[in-house]
Amino acid sequence: MAARVHEHGHPTRVPEIRKGDEVVVLTGKDSGKRGTVERIVRPDRLVVEGLNIAKRHTKPRQTSGRTDRMPKVQQGGILDIAMPLDVSKVMLVCPKCDHPTRIGHTTLEDGHRVRVCGHCGEALEVTT
Repeated sequence: MAARVHEHGHPTRVPEIRKGDEVVVLTGKDSGKRGTVERIVRPDRLVVEGLNIAKRHTKPRQTSGRTDRMPKVQQGGILDIAMPLDVSKVMLVCPKCDHPTRIGHTTLEDGHRVRVCGHCGEALEVTT
């Protein structure tokens, strides 16, 4: 399968950081900490597991369940929620050489574009 091409003739952009990648935070209160990307919120925002934690105060609420006799009650309290980080504030960690690295791109013989480590040149695979 060949790489997909836009109408402008350029190949499609490979996402720099994906779900399941290990990243290190560069700036902010969690700088220097490592974590796994939990989800991508927008192309420029991502949630890292266990980092950028905010306290969310919730009230107990009644939710209608399947049975009308016993309404379910959502428990209130203080929840710790991981908030989104900007992609520019994190750097990918290479799983092979274990260094924070910039990401390069290479096209394989079969036409697929892959991300490669800037240090060791190995292809970066996502294990989700």
